[in-house]
Amino acid sequence: MKKNGDLIVISGPSGVGKSTLVKAAMAQLPDLRFSVSCTTRAPRAGEVNGQAYYFLSEEEFSRRLENGEFLEHAGVFKHRYGTLKSEVLERIVRNEEVLLDIDVQGARQIRQAAESDPVIRNAAVFILIAPPSLETLRERLTARNSETAEQLEIRLAGAKNELSSFRIYDYLVINDDLEKAAGELTGILKSIRLRTANIREELFQ
Repeated sequence: MKKNGDLIVISGPSGVGKSTLVKAAMAQLPDLRFSVSCTTRAPRAGEVNGQAYYFLSEEEFSRRLENGEFLEHAGVFKHRYGTLKSEVLERIVRNEEVLLDIDVQGARQIRQAAESDPVIRNAAVFILIAPPSLETLRERLTARNSETAEQLEIRLAGAKNELSSFRIYDYLVINDDLEKAAGELTGILKSIRLRTANIREELFQ
C-alpha cells in the first residue's frame, strides 16, 4: 500500500513534562524520530551539528527564510529557531513519521501551510500536552529552582497564552498522572498510524 508518513506536532509549556512523556512513548515506538531543527544559537558542549540542531549563522538563517525554506520559524530569547521543509516533506513522502516539538506559534504556521499544501494537510496531526492546572505548573516550575521569580511569572504567562490556543490541536493530553498520560500519548501515536488520510492509492487494486 502506498502511503505518506505522518507529521506529528507536539506542543506544551515548559515544566509540563512533555519531554518525559515523549521519551516514554518513543520507547514503545522506536521508529518514531524527531525532526532536526535549525537554530542561530551557538552549540552547547557535546552538541553535534545535524544531530541536536543544524547550527546556522544569522545570515544563513535569514537567507533560507527569504528563500522560503522554512516550514515554521520563531524567535526565542534572542535566537531564532526553525524547521526546514526539506527536513520534513521528503521524509513524509518516504512514509516516515516525523515528530516536531514546537510552540504554539510554530503550530499555527504549520496549520496555515496545510491550507495550501495537501501533503502537509493530510500528514499533520497536532497534540497539546497540558498540566492539570496552572497552579500545578507553578509548583513544578518552582520545584526546579532554576529561575528567578520574574522569570517564573513570564513562563507562567506564556503557558497561559499557549494553553488558551488548545483548539488548534487535534488531541489534548493532561499530564496529571505520568503513567496514565504516557499511555494516552502512546495510544494517540499508534492510532495516527491507522488513519486513511495519507493513503495514496485505492485499496486492493
